This record gives sequence, C-alpha cells and structure tokens, in this order.
Amino acid sequence: MNRQKCTAIFHRLQAANPNPRTELRYRTSFELLIAVMLSAQATDRSVNKATERLFGVAHTPETMLALGEQRLREYIQTIGLFNSKARNIMETCRILVQVHNGRVPDKRDDLESLPGVGRKTANVILNTAFGQPTLAVDTHIFRVANRTGLASGRTPRQVEDKLMRRIPKQYLQDAHHWLILHGRYICTARKPRCAECVLYDLCEFAGKAANAKN
Repeated sequence: MNRQKCTAIFHRLQAANPNPRTELRYRTSFELLIAVMLSAQATDRSVNKATERLFGVAHTPETMLALGEQRLREYIQTIGLFNSKARNIMETCRILVQVHNGRVPDKRDDLESLPGVGRKTANVILNTAFGQPTLAVDTHIFRVANRTGLASGRTPRQVEDKLMRRIPKQYLQDAHHWLILHGRYICTARKPRCAECVLYDLCEFAGKAANAKN
C-alpha cells in the first residue's frame, strides 16, 4: 500500500471518530493496567462489569494487596482464566509497591517485567495511559491490517512493525483505537459490514471481493 492510500485511510477514520477511546472503564493508570490484564480472552463488557465492583473496594496496588488473592478471585470469577489472572495481578501489585513506589511505570521494559504483562498489554498502557505512539496488535487490528492491505503479516509483531513504519506520524497516537474499533464493529471476522465501511474503496479485501463477483 502506498503512503497516499494509507494517509487517506486514517484521514477517513479520524473524520468518522475524531476522539477515539478505549471501551475499558478506568480512572487511573493502575485501573487501566488491571483492566487490560483481565481483558485477555475476555470482552471489554465482561471486564467492565467485574471491575465496576472490584475498583469500588480496591483501586490501588496497596488496596488490591489488602484485598487478597482469594477475594480478588471472587470479583473476577466471571472472566476467563481468572485464577491465573488473580495470581498475576497480586504479584504485579507487590512489584509495583516494592519497586515502583506504587506507581505504574511508563517504560516498556519495566511494564513487560510485570507478571501477566506482555508486549500487547504494555503497548496499551504506554499509548492510553501515557500518550506514547504505540500499537497493541490484537486480533481486530491484525485482521484489519491484513484485510485492508495496510500491513500484511503472519504474526502480530510483523504487523505492528509495518504499521509503525507506514502510519503517518499525525495519526499514530490514535491509530490503535481506530483500528480496534473498526475491527470490532465494521470489519468483523465472519461477516464484515463492507456496505457500511468508510474504507470500502480503499480496501484490498473489498476490491478482491468485488472482482470475484464480476
């Protein structure tokens, strides 16, 4: 994909949604970290339902540690993999208190050293909490990038690296949210809503589908 088409794609996404935001509910960088850790293999809706209650009683590393792992499990038991997530959250809270003075670090290496925090989660925190131009390639972004032709790749890291090189600088800060929301509601996995897509005439997937009908 050439730079002109790439720029046009993000210009349209920006026009359709000037102020994109994560659908996870949070008030602080710590709450965002916990919500993102819980969101692996879970919907934002299910995470929000659990954290609404959880953050009412534990919204800092210190209060989460005071809550204890067993009670934490009770708050998040509706979320997949809740046992391992509870263990990781408790150990992460211990590290935040002991190493980072109870604060969420704003450096990639520090974030990825936390239990249960990989590159994708770190990218979300760096972008959403600290305003850094990073891209967390989840299944939605992976699908949209490959379908549209923005960045083809066999792995999330391949797609991330290509997107980081190709997306114009002025769009990079919000690109993560635009692509996720587009994949979640328009460019869906099974039945993409191409007729409603603002990128239809710029998309390689749509172009191939149209040629196949002719």
